[in-house]
Amino acid sequence: MKLHFIPFIAILIITSCNMPNSSTNQPGTADTDNPLLKESTLPYQTIPFDKIKEKDFVPAFEQGMKEEMMAIDSIANNPEAPTFENTFVALEKSGQLLHRASHAFNALTSANTNDQLQKIQEEMAPRLSAHSDSIFMNARLFHRVDTLYKQLDQLSLDPESKRLITYYHQQFMMSGAALPDSSKDKLRKLNEEEATLSTRFSNQLLAAAKQGALVVDSKDQLAGLTDAETEAAAEAGKTGGHEGKYVLPLTNTTQQPALQSLKNREVRSRLFEASWTRAEKGDSNDTRKNILRIAQIRKEKALLLGFPNYAAWKLQDQMAKTPAAVTAFLNKLVPPALAKAASEAQDIKTMKLQEKDTTALEPYDWDFYAEKVRKAKYDLDEAQVKPYFVLDSVLKNGVFFAANQLYGITFKERTDIPVYQEDVKVYEVFDKDGTPMALFYTDYFKRDNKSGGAWMDNLVTQSKLLNTKPVIVNVCNFPKPVKGQPALLSFDDVTTMFHEFGHALHGLFASQKYPSLSGTSVSRDFVEMPSQFNEHWALDSAVLKNYAKDYKTGKPIPQELVDKIKNAATFNQGYAMTELLAAAELDMQWHLLGARDSTVADADAFEQKALEKTGTAVSYVPPRYRSSYFLHIWANGYSAGYYAYSWAEMLDHDAFAWFKENGGLKRENGQRFRDMILSKGNSEDLATLYRAFRGKEPSITPLLENRGLIPPKK
Repeated sequence: MKLHFIPFIAILIITSCNMPNSSTNQPGTADTDNPLLKESTLPYQTIPFDKIKEKDFVPAFEQGMKEEMMAIDSIANNPEAPTFENTFVALEKSGQLLHRASHAFNALTSANTNDQLQKIQEEMAPRLSAHSDSIFMNARLFHRVDTLYKQLDQLSLDPESKRLITYYHQQFMMSGAALPDSSKDKLRKLNEEEATLSTRFSNQLLAAAKQGALVVDSKDQLAGLTDAETEAAAEAGKTGGHEGKYVLPLTNTTQQPALQSLKNREVRSRLFEASWTRAEKGDSNDTRKNILRIAQIRKEKALLLGFPNYAAWKLQDQMAKTPAAVTAFLNKLVPPALAKAASEAQDIKTMKLQEKDTTALEPYDWDFYAEKVRKAKYDLDEAQVKPYFVLDSVLKNGVFFAANQLYGITFKERTDIPVYQEDVKVYEVFDKDGTPMALFYTDYFKRDNKSGGAWMDNLVTQSKLLNTKPVIVNVCNFPKPVKGQPALLSFDDVTTMFHEFGHALHGLFASQKYPSLSGTSVSRDFVEMPSQFNEHWALDSAVLKNYAKDYKTGKPIPQELVDKIKNAATFNQGYAMTELLAAAELDMQWHLLGARDSTVADADAFEQKALEKTGTAVSYVPPRYRSSYFLHIWANGYSAGYYAYSWAEMLDHDAFAWFKENGGLKRENGQRFRDMILSKGNSEDLATLYRAFRGKEPSITPLLENRGLIPPKK
């Protein structure tokens, strides 16, 4: 996943309640020792995490907003006629302090938060929303933007500069710049309330996941887990205040990793129930009232802006463009996915009977018996695979190696760069000619104060205008091994590492003049393409043999085991695709609510009806995320956009088909992909950009074939 920034302020995974400010936090009286108030002197202008204190953020935000508003007023009220330089370039140069503070704050609140930071989130969310609105609803500023937009064809500008004008004009229009003042006032209030509730949702969910972890009394109940996994559960019990007991923390998805291994069905049921109801306990962390109001706010905003529903408004700047296009796309995927899942269910039911289990197939049975089916069909045991996937080797000899083979870049660890947590590591990245080009941070282990899932984010955004090079972080939630033990990964975890580094490459190779168009600042249904594309190299024979080595013996993974992994590549893909599509359909149904739809009163009832309506209500295949813990759509910018993963998967498989047609892992192929996709950012129309690379429109067929949803062409 890519964390997204919107113009001028960060999407901070935050929420809000207004809190009084002390006099020391007033604009103009900020502490001169505050490291956020000045440009970093560290390499690549990276963030001085060792110097930043929680108390530094509010003064930095306030001073940043004050400085940016002074710049905006100067641009809007400039007596000279609008020009590209005095309007758009000036906009791109404004708000640097606010950006700096936002990047640092976002890194901490997403990956290493605490109570004080969460309080600051709650304070600042509505204020930052109001600040953004004061820019995008500024009538004089919009007049200058609109004037130049209408003259676009007459302006002697390079394509990226023209793209910037189009980009800004669309952002202003989507933000309500053309609305009458009375409607702007209503929109401001709705935006502030949504920012508050989205932040509250994020913090509720973090607490709910922590409190919802499953506690078991005895080691016997964890039969099926490896010794390392059992030791980690015991350690989690100690650190979590459950001395002598075992704790299984919750990951962000509905299904939990341990469900694949736990032999005790009652424990599996309890773990699934803990996940399914984590945010529905009727306590302060119950998110359902919150999301009902967010959905209503979004419907009201869309109607105010002249759109029939929120999805229609939100999709304007995406590749899909319209809800109808998304629906048509999903309709091509749902039937074959359901058919494959039904076939897989029959295999699992047969296995259950062979194991003398006559109970009905439940969601918490699927992964456990699917693993048995995998072993029977493909003789592939996850426990056999993990010893070959040591985190450090996967990173350096796999992820980095593939990037070197394709793009010529190299990496060197740096221990002189301050980090925000002891597990974080930093690498300097060098281009093919040895030129220093970026910093890359890794933060791979799960913590209770870290949001669930995996993501990439920029700590510093590349921009030729601002003379900045990229500083990028990859964050994951892999189980941390007991001290002295290696971090062994499942192949799914390996794929996640390659995925997030694909996002990183998109940012590392950014080569834009303007920060608003740089790197991963693209539509959500395109931003996942480079990341998902990069997953393909995890199983490339040259890459695999370089990183997959037994941690005890150093011997490479045997070809027999590699063949089993490849043969099983389409195994369980009906289930995987169905849970993904169920979540995407659920997201769309929440955001297709329009004027004729009454206010939703029951989140669970709406969810069930939405799944039934879209044909994705399958008893043994729950959605990847339920509404009550769907962080992507309520707080992380993927509202009416979760379909983007599948849309981008269409692009990534289609792009990889080009690589297979042209020799695969070759330096010249990587350079072409870098030049035509990874380095382009949002400087061109994305559909046009992709067609130029592929030579034709993308086809959905490679996706369906690679998922095993249709037979491959012979």
